[in-house]
Amino acid sequence: MAARQLRRLIALWALYARMDVLWVARGLRVSVAWYVGDLLVSLSAVTWSFLLAERFDGIGAWTKPQVVFMLGLALMVRGAIEFGFGLNNAFPSRRIGRGQLDHLLLMPQPLWMTIASDGFCPASGSGQLLAGSAVIAWAIHALALPISASWLALLLLHVASAAAIMLSFSYLWASLAFVAPRAAEEVNSQTMRLLEQLKPFPLDGVGSTLTLGLLTVVPAGFLAWLPSRVLLGLDSSLGAWLYTPLAAIAFIAIATAVFSRGMKRYARTGSTRYLAHGFRR
Repeated sequence: MAARQLRRLIALWALYARMDVLWVARGLRVSVAWYVGDLLVSLSAVTWSFLLAERFDGIGAWTKPQVVFMLGLALMVRGAIEFGFGLNNAFPSRRIGRGQLDHLLLMPQPLWMTIASDGFCPASGSGQLLAGSAVIAWAIHALALPISASWLALLLLHVASAAAIMLSFSYLWASLAFVAPRAAEEVNSQTMRLLEQLKPFPLDGVGSTLTLGLLTVVPAGFLAWLPSRVLLGLDSSLGAWLYTPLAAIAFIAIATAVFSRGMKRYARTGSTRYLAHGFRR
């Protein structure tokens, strides 16, 4: 059963990847405009932190190359989400609030498989991932970091874990749309913006209470700061490399439990967003 589902998922990834490549490859002008625009948008989200580091030769105890490394990691995390969960899959409140969840439920496959494949955009969603990789490569050169296969594996583990935390936070808040579809339709726009604004900032020296809040209530610290401390060797404590992956497991479990409860409510009530206009529940 599991092997058949995995083969099905891989086949869906191949199908969506082909459609995505065809969409981007419509012409050279379209491709260049898309990637340049995506690059400018992604860099604008972290430029302020880089400018602070440039002006003061670092932020707090972090040197300028270390800050650049963290910014590159932040871009890679968001890029991983755009790569695998594009087309509003990272903004589920929109689909729930607009009554579009029915489109996914009608698919002849489990909901999790549709969510895991429907937004697979390896061409149009690779801009931030490539930009982040280039920024990290520059920082590695500037810091003269020793790179090994295990370090690269640790980098991929933290990027995947941070992306999972970001997605879990999004799905957790999206569950509000099951109760209030009109009011919470765009709640994920705000949750994503909140994380985007906080993730490229070093949390050293901000105080234990604020740090705890930015690792739990708003888990921005897990998206770039804490993984960067591990990857740069700033945190050499035993088991430090496990903090972000374990947090990802915890956030996934919480988001799954809350979203599942919302789905049970949705099974009873359906979408009431456009009921007044004659649409079915």
